[in-house]
Amino acid sequence: MSNPFEYYQNTYRATQPAQGQGQGQQAGQGQGFAAPSGGMITQQGQVTASPGLFEQSYVENILRANRGKIATVYMTFTGHQQQVFVGYILGAGRDHIVLRDVNTTKTFVLLTIYLDYITFDEEIALPYQL
Repeated sequence: MSNPFEYYQNTYRATQPAQGQGQGQQAGQGQGFAAPSGGMITQQGQVTASPGLFEQSYVENILRANRGKIATVYMTFTGHQQQVFVGYILGAGRDHIVLRDVNTTKTFVLLTIYLDYITFDEEIALPYQL
């Protein structure tokens, strides 16, 4: 598919300028679809960054940069004591962590809403410069 707009047109809501705005703008500016990163997807299917948008550090990005490493994940579920999960990081998303237990073949999908903190016994890769 040459135009991603065709695939994503039902996924993203069109953004409309507020009344009184958008007049005097060049054609195509202020019209597009919101992208998950906060940028805009034009009708031609190109993603453009919003002005002032900068890369932010999120737990999911740090975990993705360290796939395959062993992590100790500390979680507290509502009304329970803290639980500890030790495993290989398989992946991470905005709301979850996928961990493969080091001692068994169990794979856990852990919701980050219950996440307390994560430790590593080795140096980790960071998706940004300190």
